[in-house]
Amino acid sequence: MKRLGIFIVVVAGLLATATVAKADQIRALLTGYEETPAAVSTTGRGEFIATIDPDSDAIHYRETFNGLQGSVTQSHIHVGQLSITGSIVIFLCQTSTNPDPTGLAPQCPQQGSVTGKITAANVIAGSQAPQQLATGDLAAVITAIRAGAAYANVHTNLSPGGEIRGQIRTVGK
Repeated sequence: MKRLGIFIVVVAGLLATATVAKADQIRALLTGYEETPAAVSTTGRGEFIATIDPDSDAIHYRETFNGLQGSVTQSHIHVGQLSITGSIVIFLCQTSTNPDPTGLAPQCPQQGSVTGKITAANVIAGSQAPQQLATGDLAAVITAIRAGAAYANVHTNLSPGGEIRGQIRTVGK
């Protein structure tokens, strides 16, 4: 009986470790040189680091930025390939002048870090009809991220289209 108890504890531990090991680690380095339609000469830099839950129903993230030349107005995840402007699908942070339509994103700092959890409730419909991105379709956004067709960027009053941007990549499991 005692061996069965030990066996169950060991198997449960292995299953928990296997689940954690399957979580996708994603990352983007944000600079002005990735902005479109033209690169932005800025001292601003940033990083987006996140983990996609193993069952793909949530993304836990931290976005850090500093040195921006303008005042932060908003930050998002867009679906779009490198050098292509794509639809906003998730707000990473919001301000009173540029609120998240879902009301779920945290407030943007002017520098430093913002953290959050993204679920299907955070996903807004893509504004570019050919992309066929629907409200609440987190699976489609995660598919785009895994395909390298999504980016994070931070918008400022001096660069309303975005001051810094970085393509999101899978960096580990």
